[in-house]
Amino acid sequence: MKKIESNEELQKVIQEDLTVLLFSADWCPDCTFIEPFLPELEANYPEFEYFYVDRDKFIDTCAEWEIYGIPSFLVFKNGQEINRFVSKDRKTKEEIEAFLTDSLSK
Repeated sequence: MKKIESNEELQKVIQEDLTVLLFSADWCPDCTFIEPFLPELEANYPEFEYFYVDRDKFIDTCAEWEIYGIPSFLVFKNGQEINRFVSKDRKTKEEIEAFLTDSLSK
């Protein structure tokens, strides 16, 4: 999963066909919980491009997009947000899979 380094890069990647943004932070225990199965999810859902967004580095974007809990996921298609899985709760592999499957149908 590629890490977003700038607002310009963030704006560019959301213009692509199907982009998943993972908002996270290295100090977040619930974020660390999902890390072991992220590569498997990426392999099982190759339709998406995946990007890591450091919540602390992009705090203004998080506020603008109403992302008040992590880990959280947003899916963009050609510059438009089509789905979100945003909460402060720990997310299971099954919940993320269901979210990605649902995102494919939008």
